[in-house]
Amino acid sequence: MGDDMRSATITRKTAETDIAVEINLDGSGTYDNQTGVGFFDHMLDQLARHALMDMRVRAQGDLHVDDHHTVEDTGIALGQALNEALGDKRGIRRYGECHLPMDDAQVRAALDLSGRPYLICNLDIPTPKIGTFDTELVREFFQAFATHGGITLHIDKLHGFNSHHIVEAAFKAVARALRDALETDPRKADAIPSTKGSL
Repeated sequence: MGDDMRSATITRKTAETDIAVEINLDGSGTYDNQTGVGFFDHMLDQLARHALMDMRVRAQGDLHVDDHHTVEDTGIALGQALNEALGDKRGIRRYGECHLPMDDAQVRAALDLSGRPYLICNLDIPTPKIGTFDTELVREFFQAFATHGGITLHIDKLHGFNSHHIVEAAFKAVARALRDALETDPRKADAIPSTKGSL
């Protein structure tokens, strides 16, 4: 990760988890994510690939209890890394949105890198688990990511009956919206995208 790129490294260690996150917002979507939670790794890979954000995550958590702390704390660390890598947010487009179809599922994501965290998550996932993964953790991840990344984030399921497709569409939709919001606005590349002068 070059010095000229928007990048960050965050480590977070508690009694429940030990997490290291590296991100490069100006990457090509390469990823190397190992949390010990297979389905979650798959979703983090989608987030990196479709946001064109290079990402490396290493997480060791109390998986003998359940996946909750690992998923939530990874969201916290990723949000912190995003916030740090963005700096003063000069030149970014700030807003992004995506309607993403995946087979039976269609999910809409809209976000604002406003510094004001808020989450609306209406996914209505029909099953409590995808494999061994608790689907209620999807919201926990996005809540942690939005809170610590300073993101106003809205995620809505428009259609869908397959839980895997719904959740994967959500991660991909957020990734595509994030990609748009992170990109430089060529008409205002040196400006903070706010009438307040700061975000």
